[in-house]
Amino acid sequence: MVYDPKASQLIPFDFEDVLDRLPELNRLDFQINITMLSEIIDSSNMTPAIWVELAQLIETNYALYDSFVILHGTDTMSYTASALSFMLSGLNKPVILTGAQLPIGVARSDARENFITALEIAAAQIDGQPIVPEVCVYFNSLLLRGNRSTKQESVQFNAFASENYPHLANAGVSIDYNRPFIRPVAPDQPLTLHTTLDPNVAILKLFPGITPTVVEAIVLNPALRGVVLETFGAGNATTEHWFLDLLKTAIERGLTIFNVSQCEGGRVTQGQYQTSKRMDELGVVSGADITTEAAITKLMVVLGQEHDPARVRTRLSQPISGEMSV
Repeated sequence: MVYDPKASQLIPFDFEDVLDRLPELNRLDFQINITMLSEIIDSSNMTPAIWVELAQLIETNYALYDSFVILHGTDTMSYTASALSFMLSGLNKPVILTGAQLPIGVARSDARENFITALEIAAAQIDGQPIVPEVCVYFNSLLLRGNRSTKQESVQFNAFASENYPHLANAGVSIDYNRPFIRPVAPDQPLTLHTTLDPNVAILKLFPGITPTVVEAIVLNPALRGVVLETFGAGNATTEHWFLDLLKTAIERGLTIFNVSQCEGGRVTQGQYQTSKRMDELGVVSGADITTEAAITKLMVVLGQEHDPARVRTRLSQPISGEMSV
């Protein structure tokens, strides 16, 4: 973003001016080509259609470039990173998303370091092979697996965290890679694109005092095919009969319910406590240690590929691209 003095607000940055804003890019020892989408947006306006456009752009240029860096607003960056990780099956090149907390025109902006280091990580190779051949988020010295990241700060520079998976790299004076946790290159695996996403999903966050009317409005909505249910602690929810009856009715009608913890760290251990055992019996899918961002985008991708609810539940319970530990 850049500040528009006429409008007295932040507006999307025209990346054709990036070399004027960041002359340091000219000192990097690799070639950079810059491409802009047809419409520059604030990331709060992100849609699945734009994820498809990004994925197709990568596929079209996959053989021409060693890696890809996506400049993206922070608000929905983890959603985009998660979606791309599921859409780009067989990815063997770096796709690094980065952005900034302060606009690029501000003197103290973190955009310069984030962008330049993301480019260096994307270009890093050993014996002709990329060091990080997966979708990642780079921000404030940390490289995170994209579908394990979540935005945790709106006013500090350490905007993103990965509570349930180690950092893939730490960029200080040198860039130290956490190699055991980086997905290895699989050179014989071709890139396969999945661009059919089903947006008929919702997130339902439980809270003490939630009413039957609220739950019913979500889980019995005939237009929905899937719901990410944000539960307490290790996947627990109220055992009130009305709540369990609504879940049972919804699942019998074909709705897929994906159980994700409201906690930033930890995991769903569905069935361990009495408060989640009944959900396990009803067919609610445990999300283990997946983030909400990864859960909702994974649900869109899987629902776009599968129409049998049993197949959907099976696919959700298994990792696709390192987004969950089972």
